[in-house]
Amino acid sequence: MNQTLELMLSHRSIRKFTDQKVDERELDIIIRAAQAAATSSFLQAYSIIDVKDPEIRAQLKTLCGDQEYVEKSPIFLVFCGDTHRIKTVCESEKVLQSDQGDSSYESGWTETFIIATVDAAIAGQNAMLAAESLGLGGVYIGGIRNHAQEASKLLKLPEEVYPVFGMCLGYPAQDPEVKQRLPKQIVYHVDQYSEMDEATLEAYDTKISDYYVKRTKGKIKDSWSEAVSKKFVQEKREHMLKFLQDRGFIKR
Repeated sequence: MNQTLELMLSHRSIRKFTDQKVDERELDIIIRAAQAAATSSFLQAYSIIDVKDPEIRAQLKTLCGDQEYVEKSPIFLVFCGDTHRIKTVCESEKVLQSDQGDSSYESGWTETFIIATVDAAIAGQNAMLAAESLGLGGVYIGGIRNHAQEASKLLKLPEEVYPVFGMCLGYPAQDPEVKQRLPKQIVYHVDQYSEMDEATLEAYDTKISDYYVKRTKGKIKDSWSEAVSKKFVQEKREHMLKFLQDRGFIKR
């Protein structure tokens, strides 16, 4: 065990923040840490939008499901999958090397979409770890995809850019327990995939139910399995396929 591992294993979602501002130098190192993340083929197929305008924040709060911390957190970043920049560069190279024919870039490939999404996610994880190392806390906001088209318009995202998730950051005003993850034997496989052991899952479900009862003072009693099942009944974001295709993604 070392300081880095302790930091990684102590991650909690923080949704309440003090009024203390995040220094611009701290924000700069967080962004630099995000940029230091691994990136497929060095494409760096992501962009980060730091939303400072209070009016835009207020509208995003509504679009994200009225999550108050989207508006109130000291920092709100939006991590975007971005192949627009790559397309622009390739088209520019076509001009410089016109004897080679058409641009080397073709829109709509599913693999390109996956690359952009993964790049954004890895950059986001680096940013969160950097923030936590500086004494900040934060929470990922997948709710920005609830109204992805409206959020994209608000942020003036061009074609082939889409919001993957938001991230609230600030100094914690709460100290929640670490939420226990699935047992290692459920997610870790050797050589081949193996189905999970039902008894192991049942024991984990009991622990998560106890966690929610304690955290919410009895208002929520769901096990992990119950929470997952409810999630996929209530929230499918059926609009995302058309939205992504309209943005120039996942056409082939």
